[in-house]
Amino acid sequence: MAPRRVEQMTFTKPRELIASGLVAAVVIYLLTRLLYGELPPLPLLAGATLLLIALVDVLLALNMRPRVKRRPGTEPVDGLTAARAVALAKASSMAGAIMAGVWVGLIAYLLPLFGTVEAARPDTAAAVIGLISAGALIAAGLWLENCLRNPDEPEEPYDEEE
Repeated sequence: MAPRRVEQMTFTKPRELIASGLVAAVVIYLLTRLLYGELPPLPLLAGATLLLIALVDVLLALNMRPRVKRRPGTEPVDGLTAARAVALAKASSMAGAIMAGVWVGLIAYLLPLFGTVEAARPDTAAAVIGLISAGALIAAGLWLENCLRNPDEPEEPYDEEE
């Protein structure tokens, strides 16, 4: 029987986020080209819901950072709690990257129509708000992940692959 290989969670790599965002942008751009006339108008704050998740990530980071750094007067972080927070951080940054790609794909379709199609103006505004919100979610997720780094382990280079 072969020994079981234990997979270790690695920190989010920029190329993973960029690739996910690019794939989402291309898919949404193509779908929007086919279906834009059949879609209902976008609510102005449709993408702003991502800000709520970003806020949760920021609040969690503010709470966990001193505990992970073992600052005096703080309770140490339980390993399972830290692992769950890291999973949330990774999911947040990935969801933010995918949603940023969605908004970029939509904006790429809408900008040429901005002056000629009346529905494109409010949809573009909604997409810009969504893109800003997605950027905030990416930043919050990456910051939370960074706050959860074990201070006893050396920094992991991004280009190291096993």
